[in-house]
Amino acid sequence: MITATTLEFLTDLKANNTKAWFDEHKKEYQKAQGDVLDTVVKLLVEIAGFDVDIATSHLDPKACIMRINRDIRFSKDKTPYKTNFFAFISKGGRKSPYAGYYLHVEPGASFVGGGIYMPETAILDQIRHQIDSFFSEWQSIISDNNLLHCFPESVKASGKLVRPPKGYDSTSPAIDYLKCKDYYTQRFLSDEEVTDPAFIASLSRTFKSVNPLINFLNRSL
Repeated sequence: MITATTLEFLTDLKANNTKAWFDEHKKEYQKAQGDVLDTVVKLLVEIAGFDVDIATSHLDPKACIMRINRDIRFSKDKTPYKTNFFAFISKGGRKSPYAGYYLHVEPGASFVGGGIYMPETAILDQIRHQIDSFFSEWQSIISDNNLLHCFPESVKASGKLVRPPKGYDSTSPAIDYLKCKDYYTQRFLSDEEVTDPAFIASLSRTFKSVNPLINFLNRSL
């Protein structure tokens, strides 16, 4: 499970983001990464209980966790390491185009959610077609009480088009959602929530609430 020690490592890394410091504290990193891996292992078991796609995907828990090394090739920020742990669980693995569940662990800025973020154009087109064709079902999913209990803001988007996407009329009842560039839920967590012994059980309930949304998005693909 994630502990105060996990968060302490990330705090220290943020203050000492150099390869020399990282190499000197490799054991602390391995312990912190192990805490996150243990969390993902247990989450996969929990999610498999209500998501058939995850149950049959036989995902490697390690492959669900993003690398801590930053890609600095084209960045002005040359600090070598991310100061968070990020896990993404989807039926095709974290590099697949499918919607899934995610957990971001960062001191004072952890968050959790599910959906699809900034998909490629062809995939976004398929999702928009799905929403337009089954809008009543979409409305039912995003207004479900279980979803809203865990994610009061319901579905979010990183951005929206100014005009309707090609092939859709501005009078479509689904137009506000068709303009979205992605579809996901998000809820921020306190450090106390993340390190609570009951965190896995709480996270499982949260992910279960967003499962219908993920199924709907993946059905379009």
